[in-house]
Amino acid sequence: MDSTPDMVRAFLGVEGSATGRRWIGPGLEEDRQAEAMAQALDLPLPLCRTLARRGVTAETAPDFLAPTLRDLLPDPRGLRDMDAAAARLNQAVARAERVAIFADYDVDGGASAALLLDWLRRQGRDATLYVPDRIDEGYGPNPPAMAALARDHGLIVCVDCGTLSHDALAAAQGADVVVLDHHLGGETLPPALAVVNPNRQDESGDLGHLCAAGVVFLALVEANRQLRETGRSGPDLMSMLDLVALATVADVAPLVGVNRAFVRQGLTVMARRQRPGLVALSDVARLDTPPAAYHLGYVLGPRVNAGGRIGRADLGARLLSTPDPAEARSIADRLDQLNTERREIEAAVRDAALAQAEARGLEAPLVWAAGDGWHPGVVGIVAARLKEATNRPAVVIGLDGAEGKGSGRSVSGIDLGAAVQRVAAEGLLVKGGGHRMAAGLTVTRDSLEAAMARLSELLGRQGAGALGPSDLRLDGVLMPGAATVALIERIEQAGPFGQGAPAPRFALPDVQVLHVREVGSGHLKASFGDGLGARLDAIAFGAAEGPLGALLRGHGGARLHVAGRLEINTWQGRRSPQLRLEDAAQAQG
Repeated sequence: MDSTPDMVRAFLGVEGSATGRRWIGPGLEEDRQAEAMAQALDLPLPLCRTLARRGVTAETAPDFLAPTLRDLLPDPRGLRDMDAAAARLNQAVARAERVAIFADYDVDGGASAALLLDWLRRQGRDATLYVPDRIDEGYGPNPPAMAALARDHGLIVCVDCGTLSHDALAAAQGADVVVLDHHLGGETLPPALAVVNPNRQDESGDLGHLCAAGVVFLALVEANRQLRETGRSGPDLMSMLDLVALATVADVAPLVGVNRAFVRQGLTVMARRQRPGLVALSDVARLDTPPAAYHLGYVLGPRVNAGGRIGRADLGARLLSTPDPAEARSIADRLDQLNTERREIEAAVRDAALAQAEARGLEAPLVWAAGDGWHPGVVGIVAARLKEATNRPAVVIGLDGAEGKGSGRSVSGIDLGAAVQRVAAEGLLVKGGGHRMAAGLTVTRDSLEAAMARLSELLGRQGAGALGPSDLRLDGVLMPGAATVALIERIEQAGPFGQGAPAPRFALPDVQVLHVREVGSGHLKASFGDGLGARLDAIAFGAAEGPLGALLRGHGGARLHVAGRLEINTWQGRRSPQLRLEDAAQAQG
């Protein structure tokens, strides 16, 4: 096992880098495992370091590098109420019943709805899509909407919501309700025919890492299985994995277990450009390379989300589910415009929230900010920015009159959803819930300070206060000449990388700065050499005005240690290795 950071020497002797961090390298045991794996399997050592970091052994490496749904897909019937949920879906199809899908307004909700709409359409059935307005209705089912849907539909399926909506589901008189969700459940379940949720209190939690689209996919797997038992075949589900992949990454679900296979195979499906909505969105975003997990989280996901944040709440689900290329192009254009507007609104709220949080202090277990008139559609994104800047859970709240609505984002190892739900149960929040990495809440202005103090206390008990940006974890060293496209492609076999499975980070020791220049809005392009003719280009986003930029520009000929993540840069059809530069320090001696 690795030694703890305070028991080992700083990697490459870097005790305080340009960004003020101590560098921590792999432990001795990790090193030995990586070297043994490289020799036994004839794999590149940097790849083996990445595998060893994830606890992969030489025996398990071949299966890990080629994850398949056949091997990793769990039995859907392991989740409570799954039999009943799948049977009710099949019954609705067989009886040609009117079905309504009540979906959350984010990517996960939109993708979940699109999965069901696609599955039903391929069997000749349509469904009513209902996505609540973020501002007027808020998150999740509400009694008026559910009562109205129940008057005209025999089945209502709530996706990515509903687990805590007791009153709303009770209002759906005359209709059956099925909930397919992943948010943390309470002590009691709402009145529904079935509540399929790996994060119910009476579940083991083994599948708690699934997003809602993953739960919906399992429900469709079970529905198809039940169809086969009667001699019928259901729609092709493998072609729907593009939606599951998008939701898994955009909802920041950990890329472990079956989620790895969902994303790996979903990216392959997406690259075939068969779903009109994703084709149109990729084109409007000028994505001219095969998609990677990064594009799902930072290029496509934000655009799908833009409708629910500041526009029409159902635009994302409509885009992902439409079979009409012309409609897809129209919606994609609108979402792209809304995303530009969202960025402008976000920037203003972000600056104000960061200033407020800094004034309050960034050392507490929870970083939070609240302001009058802050748009509820961007508070979640701003919370994510605060989390990234401080490596602490963050909550941002937009106040309107006597109440405020907020969103929170957490860091690895800290269960924000459970803490928010407890504060709500204690009466300090009007309502609140979520999952480990994200949560939503409503709070009165009078209770704001007390609620945030209590939430901070609960997160501190989980260890949030001990976290900080002081250490930079590295997977090993690499020389510029070794960073080739071929090596990066091999390392990517250990991916996809994202939440719960960070991309490996390498140090390039004792390199020369060949050139540095500013590009775009505050970014830096650089090139580093080893003194023997080999060089590696790098990009440091947002570094121009910070301490990293100051070191690179003022190096004065000194040699540096630099650190970052490897990626393939594609420009005008040419692919080249590139370092996503994160940190640097002067080389000693």
